[in-house]
Amino acid sequence: MTKVAVISTSDRIYGVDKSFELLGINPVRGKKVVLKPNFNTADPPPASTHMDTLRQILVRIQEMGAVSVTVAERCGPADTEEAFKRKGLYELAEEFKFGIVNLSTAPEEEWVMKNPEGSHWENGFLFAKVYDDAECVIETCCLKTHQYGGHFTLSMKNATALVPRNGYRYMRELHSSPHQRKMIAEINAAYKWDLVIMDGVLAFVDGGPMSGTLREANVFVAGTDKVAIDAVGVALLRMLGTTPEVSNGPIFEQEQIARAVELGIGISSSDEIEFVTDSSESDELVERIRAQFS
Repeated sequence: MTKVAVISTSDRIYGVDKSFELLGINPVRGKKVVLKPNFNTADPPPASTHMDTLRQILVRIQEMGAVSVTVAERCGPADTEEAFKRKGLYELAEEFKFGIVNLSTAPEEEWVMKNPEGSHWENGFLFAKVYDDAECVIETCCLKTHQYGGHFTLSMKNATALVPRNGYRYMRELHSSPHQRKMIAEINAAYKWDLVIMDGVLAFVDGGPMSGTLREANVFVAGTDKVAIDAVGVALLRMLGTTPEVSNGPIFEQEQIARAVELGIGISSSDEIEFVTDSSESDELVERIRAQFS
């Protein structure tokens, strides 16, 4: 079983705080934390992580005893440095005294080769060493669809930025492959994370990742199992009315999720989710999510 927190709220500070509280874990105490936002571009949420969400995660992990924090990210197609500036990341770093790693300019020695068993990548892929070596990884993702073949971009798709883009052909290989969704899952077999917090206050139900049809979902979802997080995310997108690719068939037969199950990345069934909530509104939302699995 894996715990998944579901919080019905439009308040991002409350959503982050309740995510930690309901899960009842402290993976950061005494650890050097690497924090992964979703900065595919600097476009407004849910295209990218809301800075209120990122700020409150920083508040909480520092309160919980993290030794240090590093934000390591690569954007694309946006220029990473420009996106960092537009998002106000450098000002936030000055306030909270955390380090920043621009993965777009990371030298060759800052990558390690990964080739998961049965990989659909032609020759494996390079992976960011800062995440490979991390003592603790905290991630925050958005709730949205993906119009360029991924179908949805939730917690597992967020890891695509940990594979290099500039000067390499990995992203061309990924986006031209009929196995794209399986390859996304395979990136997640390359490393371990300790907590994922999904900000679903706003969602794209089509288009994405930069723009799309906007819906208010008003929910936070958090846990340690990316398969569970993404399965719940797909259920939420279906409830909001989304694309045929995301809507059709059993949720656990979606290719990203099915391949992740094969690789042992997470749970294999919705029966293995223990939902934890904060209110009657959240309880009602969980019942609607459960109905999407049946």
